[in-house]
Amino acid sequence: MLASTLMLIALLCAGVFLPVPYSEMSPGPTVNTLDEHDGEPVLQITGHQTYPTDGHLNMTTVRVTSADYRMNLVEAVYGWLAHDDKVVPHDTLYPDGKTEEQSTQENAEEFSQSQESAKVAALKELGIPVRSWVIVSTVVKGTPAQGRLHAGDVIKAVDGTAVKQPSDVAKLVTRHKPGQDVVFTVVPAKDQAAAEKQNKTATTTKKVTITTAESHDTGAKRAIVGISAGTDHTFPFTIDIKLADVGGPSAGLMFALGIYDKLTPGSLTGGKFVAGTGTIDDAGKVGPIGGIEMKTVGARDKGAQYFLTPADNCAAAAKDTPSGLTLVKVDTIGDALGALKDIRSGKTADLPKCTTKG
Repeated sequence: MLASTLMLIALLCAGVFLPVPYSEMSPGPTVNTLDEHDGEPVLQITGHQTYPTDGHLNMTTVRVTSADYRMNLVEAVYGWLAHDDKVVPHDTLYPDGKTEEQSTQENAEEFSQSQESAKVAALKELGIPVRSWVIVSTVVKGTPAQGRLHAGDVIKAVDGTAVKQPSDVAKLVTRHKPGQDVVFTVVPAKDQAAAEKQNKTATTTKKVTITTAESHDTGAKRAIVGISAGTDHTFPFTIDIKLADVGGPSAGLMFALGIYDKLTPGSLTGGKFVAGTGTIDDAGKVGPIGGIEMKTVGARDKGAQYFLTPADNCAAAAKDTPSGLTLVKVDTIGDALGALKDIRSGKTADLPKCTTKG
């Protein structure tokens, strides 16, 4: 008896103090994009007529343990048994040894980009023109582009070939062999900023010649200059999204729908409580996200009746749908608007619902 008791105590102590390589995900806060958060409107639009809204279009979040948190065996077992939490390998949330600071910075950048894409997608759906151009998004330290190109420079052409989208830049650069020169035609960031302030189109360009280097990542060897390209936009009026302490790209769809609702007369939800998630690109395409099971639980706990679910997340979400929540399958902002039309008109039998097959 004594030996068994001592063994049990030893095992319990090991469980408490023995770290395991896992992290935990749990339902996070959910915020109505049509309402206020911390005392101010989530969506603030000036320079264009807006209309009253009602109901809910809630974006959803997931809480995760920090990168430096070391879960013990007891916590891991409890998390595995808990219905509303999920224990996953630490590297799933923080791959390649990513630090808390790096993860926060990456999430902030993704959140900012998702806001821009939400604005573009909503305005395009409304037929409101948006001016767009390809820019230098980041310059990697220690690469050939450092000191030659700068974040915010507008890329007009590479080797004389016009650039229309960010992916064009890499395609044109990798036509070269490492060590060969590539010529960028750019509008310097400061000239672009000055033109935007005056609501004009920048016309000052310069050519920048950069000698390519060989890539050192895990992919095939290729010519690089050390930049990432992105897209910048000029909007015909001001749209501000005020939401602190949130990161990642998964609120894009709900932001786009909130903007659309505020810019159109009538209620988009018909007063219903709709929540959802999903990335969105400039064309209005909805993409999958992580932690879908946590987000549906968080939404239902707050009172959501319907959950707009990215098509690629449907199968996982439908395996354990919270009671009373209808999962609605969407692939584009157009799908979401169509579903909301059915919801507010009471035609819920027509909704494209998620199943375990997708």
